[in-house]
Amino acid sequence: MSDTSPSPGDRADAHRIYDPDDEHAFPDERVNEVLERVGNDEVIQTYLTAQNVNPVTRKGYNDHGAKHVDIVRNRALCLYGLLKRGGVAFNGASDHGLAEADEAVIVALAATLHDIGHVVHRDGHTYYSIPLAADVLDRLLPEFYDTADAVRMKGEVLHAILCHHSAEDPLTLEAGVVRIADALDMERGRSRIPYVKGGRGIDTVSSQAIERVTLAAGEEAPVLIEIEMRNAAGVYQVDNLLKAKVRDSGLEELLRIVAVNVREDEDRIVERIEL
Repeated sequence: MSDTSPSPGDRADAHRIYDPDDEHAFPDERVNEVLERVGNDEVIQTYLTAQNVNPVTRKGYNDHGAKHVDIVRNRALCLYGLLKRGGVAFNGASDHGLAEADEAVIVALAATLHDIGHVVHRDGHTYYSIPLAADVLDRLLPEFYDTADAVRMKGEVLHAILCHHSAEDPLTLEAGVVRIADALDMERGRSRIPYVKGGRGIDTVSSQAIERVTLAAGEEAPVLIEIEMRNAAGVYQVDNLLKAKVRDSGLEELLRIVAVNVREDEDRIVERIEL
């Protein structure tokens, strides 16, 4: 899958970009078929472009369109894969008696559709995403599932969409993955905390401080998330965005998050923090 990040040929990008052709720690045939279908769906692709108009064109905020969705979906599937490799048992699909292969489909579809409510308004977009995504899912899921399983899958995808940016806590690990992946799109000014372009406030300054976010298999926890900062202002992003998303995600004990100040030509107020 595409991404705005450097080439996946770089070893450091191995867990940043989901490659359908790689070997995965989960059944991937179904999710790969769904991803191909999504990529060729005119309605979905139009939503991904149109959803940027309200936050970017009209409010002057940062990107929430196709590029954001591409990054979030890649991070979500990579995070999911690392957790599966670490032996983590997911509950969204299994609680309904659905197949293990459906876990990745829930993650992929929720990551794809989580922000389409922006076509209605930036404010409250999470809640607007629900009926819009429901319409898309009603058309898409019957191509892959019988009626009963399509209903179950629809509910799980909508649950993950709702919980990505709202007061409702995720009740499934699939939803927790999408919630956290949304926050991982924070590199080089791509913060999920809305900021006005050209502004000088802490949201803007801190968003520019994050250089790189990487995922890797961890030792103390199944997943290590490492955040490279150019200056200490990046701590604001980690503390106010990522930490808030991790809280009550269901994945708190499964992640180790480390932020490192990689700039060497200044007196570093903060060199390293760990959540």
